[in-house]
Amino acid sequence: MEIQRLTINDYEEMVRLWLRAKLPFKPKGRDSKEAIAVQMKANPDFFLGAFEDNNLIGTVIISCDTRKGWINRLAVDLDYRHRGIAKALIAESERTLRKHGIRIFCVLIEDYNATSKKLFNECGYVEHHDIAYFSKRDSDEI
Repeated sequence: MEIQRLTINDYEEMVRLWLRAKLPFKPKGRDSKEAIAVQMKANPDFFLGAFEDNNLIGTVIISCDTRKGWINRLAVDLDYRHRGIAKALIAESERTLRKHGIRIFCVLIEDYNATSKKLFNECGYVEHHDIAYFSKRDSDEI
């Protein structure tokens, strides 16, 4: 398994992986090819893929607000789970964020997603029960 930067040429494979992994997908908004291309151009280091035999088997998208780094869109192909790929993508995300001066790493996980909560706990992340998450969106696609 090799982790490398993704490019817009990997977009269709990324989408197939997200759908196969049952990751929510907003094709008319933030996950459109055009939106991803803009994000990749602005932060090319923040799109990582795990490859085996030239097949995309895992993805992660990183973001930051210059104070905190965020791990987003972590997905591993169903046939490759429980092999340490997600943990490797998390570790590479943290290394990438450190290169950009970020030392706080965060992730938002739906409460029902016990598997992801367990994974991040195993990677040293602390769940905070005293934080309420609020969001406001211009549409359901963003």
